[in-house]
Amino acid sequence: MTSGTLSTEQIVRRAKSNLAFALACLPKERRRDMISFYAFCRVVDDIADDTQVPAADKEKELNHWKRCVEAGEPPGHPVLDEMLVLPKKYGFPRAWLGEIIDGVASDITKTRYETFEELLGYCYKVASVVGLVSIEIFGHTNPATRDYAINLGYALQFTNIIRDVGQDARDTGRIYIPRKELRQFGVLESEILDARPSERFTKMMDFQYARARDYYAAAQKALPPEDRKSMVASEIMAAIYSRILDKLKQERYPVFTKRCRLSKLHKVWILGSHLIKARFCR
Repeated sequence: MTSGTLSTEQIVRRAKSNLAFALACLPKERRRDMISFYAFCRVVDDIADDTQVPAADKEKELNHWKRCVEAGEPPGHPVLDEMLVLPKKYGFPRAWLGEIIDGVASDITKTRYETFEELLGYCYKVASVVGLVSIEIFGHTNPATRDYAINLGYALQFTNIIRDVGQDARDTGRIYIPRKELRQFGVLESEILDARPSERFTKMMDFQYARARDYYAAAQKALPPEDRKSMVASEIMAAIYSRILDKLKQERYPVFTKRCRLSKLHKVWILGSHLIKARFCR
């Protein structure tokens, strides 16, 4: 069964993602709307990553989704039909959804990035724009919170890139670390594709770690005090992923042998501590 035939709730349960875990703290209506948005992101990502479908067919389907979201026309797909009411409800542009689709669609044919600036443009579409939509649904009041969402989107995406270096290379042949930085540290693409870590690779990953940490710090600095309570779900995401990032560094990036995760108990502790903090937030 593909994600295109599942309900939004089934998609979230099947994914077992950290985002789905964080949504537990939201009020019922906002949680329902975030589930619809998450399901939209999950389905378009699944379309792009489907290895059984030719690239031209995947691009055609994503182009159809983009036309529908930008025109506000429901195509009769349960996930997209639910999603299309949210831009008007929360006052964000439908074009943001088109940007997410564009970012995901680039994964169909693009497997390398030459520079960090080029990678940053991709991360903005697939992560920072997701953050911009999310804070509208969460209910932010200060426009400065958009800077928080953009920086946190980068931080989360860079954490994913670090964690999934081995899996991306093995499953799709993609390497998201810029070629310029591979050359800077003397790491060959073949070393990543063949899962052959080295001291040079570890030093390069330390460099990636430091940059991701900088974006977590920039996000925290940008979050206005008056919006901290409404951003509790995103703060839970930040706490989970920053701990995954630290765990990767502590274990010296075992990205070719396992996928770094936190235990469910650890995530429950993070959820509880942030709910308590939010309760007393002024």
